[in-house]
Amino acid sequence: MYRPESLVWLEGYQALQRWRDENGITGLYAVPYDVEVEVGATEAFPLGRWVPQQRKALRVGQLDDHRRQLLDEAGMVWEPGEEAWENKLAVLRSYRRVHAHLAPRQDAVWDDTDGRSVAIGQLMANLRRKGGLGKDPERAKTRAEQLRAIAPDWNCPWPLNWQRHYRVLADLVDADGPGILDEIRPGVMVDGDDLGTWLQRQQRDWNLLSAEQRERLARLGLKPAQQPTPTPVGKDAAKKAGKPSAAFQRGIAALAQYIAREGHHRVPRSHAEEIAMEGEGAPVVVKLGVWISNTKSRRDKLTQEQLNALRELGMEWA
Repeated sequence: MYRPESLVWLEGYQALQRWRDENGITGLYAVPYDVEVEVGATEAFPLGRWVPQQRKALRVGQLDDHRRQLLDEAGMVWEPGEEAWENKLAVLRSYRRVHAHLAPRQDAVWDDTDGRSVAIGQLMANLRRKGGLGKDPERAKTRAEQLRAIAPDWNCPWPLNWQRHYRVLADLVDADGPGILDEIRPGVMVDGDDLGTWLQRQQRDWNLLSAEQRERLARLGLKPAQQPTPTPVGKDAAKKAGKPSAAFQRGIAALAQYIAREGHHRVPRSHAEEIAMEGEGAPVVVKLGVWISNTKSRRDKLTQEQLNALRELGMEWA
């Protein structure tokens, strides 16, 4: 008996729906190639082979809009990678609901819906680096919008460590009021981070923060630390005393910018980073690879605050 093509297609569509319902599947999910489903009078409809036929029909322009819409509603995976991407989004949404941010430590892990551990810290670092959302501009744009819908600051221009500390602090202020700031002293740990030391560093290095970072902290009630009145010294001595500290701050700023862009701190020795520093008339070029090597070799001469700043950026040797 001849069966119209429309009935064959409808049978495949019903098989897809039944397979998803029986397996409790929601969202995008690729159908394995060997899946067969009992549907209607057909005992073993070859659903796993029918699905690729729909992809091919779409590519050659033979799948009408109504059928595509029905398949979209049924969670059809049109391209390899879409299912994996949706799974990543599900993990990120889960993490965001618990932590109120998408700024995990780089070594952080999180369980997906099946209980499998996902290296969410490395995932976020990969997504933030150049080309991390894929080579296709339109797809990258769509994915960026999906990530912004989960957390508007997922790709903030400052290091994720800073964003994580800020979000934790903002939640504390929201829950307990600005008065909580006076109680957060160095040594106060929150989720494994020394929030008190970080808070003190923001006040001390206020002028090194971007205008938006300062504005965010100010909205929480934070103010810059009062600088002590310097003891008068000779002009040459003052220039000499201030040089190492300024050089270190430029290095830290360059390293933070590099990590925010690349998602890691493996800096080639020959790499130079151009940064804009407040108070500088033109961008400053920091020989970042050399600076890191030199700083590491003299780490026993660094102050505790400098070591803390390096550790904040993931430099384990500090």
